Amino acid sequence: MSIEQKLKAIIRDVPDFPKPGILFKDISTIMLNPTFSKELLNHLVEIYRDQRIDAVAGIESRGFLFGYPLAMELGVPFVLIRKEGKLPYKKIKHAYDLEYGSAVVEIHEDAIEKGQHVLIHDDLLATGGSADAAAELVKKCGGEIAGFNFLVGLSFLNGEEKLNKHSSNIVNLARF
Repeated sequence: MSIEQKLKAIIRDVPDFPKPGILFKDISTIMLNPTFSKELLNHLVEIYRDQRIDAVAGIESRGFLFGYPLAMELGVPFVLIRKEGKLPYKKIKHAYDLEYGSAVVEIHEDAIEKGQHVLIHDDLLATGGSADAAAELVKKCGGEIAGFNFLVGLSFLNGEEKLNKHSSNIVNLARF
């Protein structure tokens, strides 16, 4: 069975969350299976081992779950991209629009060195707004976008279109 098939079998669908009409893809079920979690991490390492990745940036909060272990396995720094007000040190901000409002994400101003190639990781790609905002933060710090990685991609929402301006290296391990 492929990684995609295993992900599709293990991810739980939660109807009407966080609001009516949304079918939420719950990845928390992956963490209940340490054997598959390790297999998934090893798969990610194989994808990126031979690419130039100088840092991995994870988007709060589910992007931390596999982003940090991936960074450790690749031997590169892990960068936190968090919601406004969560980071304690000097920050750079980026505001962006959501389908139902707006949001602000932040990064420590010294988290990325100029010219570093940064892989942006999150659990799910929907419309691409959060990942696009993360890419803008990386660029504001002087970093370059090495690519994007998501456990799940919701193809029908066309999030990749928004990210192609940053990188064509976009990996969705499972597509719905």
